[in-house]
Amino acid sequence: MKKSKDEINAFLGRGTEFEGKFSFTGAVRVDGKISGEIFSNGTLIVGESAVINSRIHVADIIISGEVHGDIFAERKIEITVPGKLFGNIKTPKLVLEEGVIFEGNCKMKNLNQETEKDSALSQKKTEGLSVLKQSNK
Repeated sequence: MKKSKDEINAFLGRGTEFEGKFSFTGAVRVDGKISGEIFSNGTLIVGESAVINSRIHVADIIISGEVHGDIFAERKIEITVPGKLFGNIKTPKLVLEEGVIFEGNCKMKNLNQETEKDSALSQKKTEGLSVLKQSNK
């Protein structure tokens, strides 16, 4: 049987602790504690009892627990009550429910277009330039 795109295929329950690099596909729900880095092209669901101290790069994230760290979401960040987010975010779509806590900076643009523009601009700026390195002797 084929799993639907939004079906949760992993669950870290209350009382679970994970430290390190965590990557997954599909959707994962966390109700425990994670510290380290989180990478996915899927959805991360942060339950009410979750406490996450991580740098996060996902397609979508839904936060109902507590997150400390910077988040890069390719599609959307959603924070629902009683969610708390302490960190900087980059995402094209942000949904904040009334009563949540968000402390940090937010950058909202179509991130794919931004990356392409930055790459083209960087290439233009360095065309025909020579870079000299100065030694510290």
